[in-house]
Amino acid sequence: MTVSRLHHVAVICSDYARAKKFYTQVLGLTVVAETYRAARQSHKLDLAIPGGGQIELFSFPGAPPRLSYPEARGLRHLAFTVTDIDASVAALATEGVAAEPIRTDELTGARFTFCADPDGLPIELYEQHLN
Repeated sequence: MTVSRLHHVAVICSDYARAKKFYTQVLGLTVVAETYRAARQSHKLDLAIPGGGQIELFSFPGAPPRLSYPEARGLRHLAFTVTDIDASVAALATEGVAAEPIRTDELTGARFTFCADPDGLPIELYEQHLN
């Protein structure tokens, strides 16, 4: 077996409207499809990630919160490439989203930072590092 690329990442949110706004308006992801499944009382929003892949955003009533701090086993965070980390942090701030101080990856020299989605899921912004 050979994996060719990442297809999607599934995220479960507590407030569908708030999470939809964050992923579409703040992060700028494009809606591919949106479905409400009445039998499950669940929304499903497929979002395209530029360059390939998708995020499946779900809402389920009564879903328990995920541990982010302290870090738990499993998915640690989502990371997105940005072309200008300073402009990205400024854009987040205008939307009321706080980012950590920008750091430099000691292995690659690229700059990065973290913020959180509305449910506290860590989101990394990693500046495209051109050689």
